[in-house]
Amino acid sequence: MKSKSKLPKVSFSEINKIAIPAIIAGIAEPLISLTDLAIIGNVEVNAVEALAAVGLVGSFLSALIWILAQTKTAISALVSQHLGQNRLNAVKTLVPQTLALNLLLSLIVYTITAIFAELIFSAYNAEGQILEYAKSYYRIRALGYPLTLVTFAIFGVFRGLQNTLWAMKCSLIGGLVNVILSYVLVFGIPNILKPMHLEGAAIASVIAQAVMLILALYFYFNKTPFNLGLRLSLNPNLKPLIKMSANLFLRTLALNIAIYFANAYATDYGKNYIAAQSILMNIWLFFSFFIDGYANAGNAIGGKLLGEKAYQKLWLLSKDISKYAVIIAVGLGLVCAIFYAEIGLIFNKNQAVLVEFEKVFWIVLLMQPINAIAFMFDGIFKGLGEAVYLRNLLLVATFGAFIPSLLIADTFGLQLYGIWIAFFIWMLIRSSALVIQFKQKYLDKV
Repeated sequence: MKSKSKLPKVSFSEINKIAIPAIIAGIAEPLISLTDLAIIGNVEVNAVEALAAVGLVGSFLSALIWILAQTKTAISALVSQHLGQNRLNAVKTLVPQTLALNLLLSLIVYTITAIFAELIFSAYNAEGQILEYAKSYYRIRALGYPLTLVTFAIFGVFRGLQNTLWAMKCSLIGGLVNVILSYVLVFGIPNILKPMHLEGAAIASVIAQAVMLILALYFYFNKTPFNLGLRLSLNPNLKPLIKMSANLFLRTLALNIAIYFANAYATDYGKNYIAAQSILMNIWLFFSFFIDGYANAGNAIGGKLLGEKAYQKLWLLSKDISKYAVIIAVGLGLVCAIFYAEIGLIFNKNQAVLVEFEKVFWIVLLMQPINAIAFMFDGIFKGLGEAVYLRNLLLVATFGAFIPSLLIADTFGLQLYGIWIAFFIWMLIRSSALVIQFKQKYLDKV
């Protein structure tokens, strides 16, 4: 290892200036899904079927967002690297071209998935009332998908500029709008508004996503050096951005194949199992986005340090963010352990669903520190532009570990236990491989 210089490391306050607002901004989408789950799970009519449908749609929408929102990560990495090089002018035309690309892709995806909604959710083994609820809920809720995808791309620009506060403000207001409207539209107002049940929750989500986009555009126009002017000549950075996005697309596709298999198997086990799985998965996603705030800090700061070629600070950054992320994960796990039984009751009162939930919730909590390491290094690798390695790792972890583990567990009749043991193995492989690769590639440059 080269001798260490006296360069100061990135301070705790600098990390938290990006991480804490990023945490709040990042949980907006899973919070919308959790709000819908909590409200719908407590309606009096067909609560278990409605809960299962909301969970399936929430997981599928999260999959779509993760897969196609990779331009957010790519644009963040490129903006942060050019900021570190003091060359932001080189990406001024790239940003509006990226936003236009996101809008076009999202409109195409919405149209196709809305038409084939029945086929899609049938593939999750949904049938009967669950399938009918999933179709109607999705076709409304997914109207907000193009809004979300453009909003997330703008959030990526903000993060590249080392600012996550603007995204936090947008997400907070959007989340508040969703909570209020969801409750009002689902249950109605006596003598004023009839209860809209599942459709009401979907409409509330779309309105909340529209509010977030409007606010994001306000900050974009007033706080950044970019605009929405499109040029016919393509920015030379667009090709690397698309290439990086494509690799991250394949990576995220592999990730969501794992989630698809988990939900499909849970649905096949019965409606109580998929209802419990819906709660477990959405809590896991909420934790993931929560911890991902420090990964976002690693993404933004790491890309900037790479542009500056400040490798020692990069190494110290990885150690510090790992520590902070693990502390957050352990804290979340302890809080949930204290209120173990009460958490399930927030989402559903059906005793059969709660029994299945409580059987395996401890596995979700136990894996949180491992998740923290995986998500943190995942964020740094994205900021460094290491999309190919991330792609290959997820492909190996999903097809070489998760799916075989799930199949073996199903053979032994482990049901939800087997699903979450497979997730545990999956995350263990991801976190270990990322740590080893980072040490091998960047420690020698320190």
